[in-house]
Amino acid sequence: MQIIKKVLIKQVVTEKSKAKLHKNFSDHKMRLEQECQQLLFEQRKLQNKAGISRQDLSQRFQQEIKNRKEKIKLAEFKIEQLDMLEIGSEITEKEVEALVEVKEGSHWDELMKEAKIVIKDDIVIRIDE
Repeated sequence: MQIIKKVLIKQVVTEKSKAKLHKNFSDHKMRLEQECQQLLFEQRKLQNKAGISRQDLSQRFQQEIKNRKEKIKLAEFKIEQLDMLEIGSEITEKEVEALVEVKEGSHWDELMKEAKIVIKDDIVIRIDE
């Protein structure tokens, strides 16, 4: 029988990976800022149409803008944290699922022990089981 087990993917921070993460966070932040500008534009455009409550319209758009601004703050926080990371430290990138073979006589604790895959510049350097 096979079961699904969670496996952590950890990344060793290098200059290259740090720059790549910084670019991803910055791009995400810029995209969110553009979405805020687009929402403001759409709001102004819709306010001129008849039959739409300006207050409801304004509340909906302001909520969407607020959500994006919170995500922008989170992206800024991630960039700050990234700048403080030392080269060579390991960060958890994501979690994936793996199939594990379970047979009669298998040691459950061994099967369920936390597993992780460590990568450095997109190359697997270690698998801890």
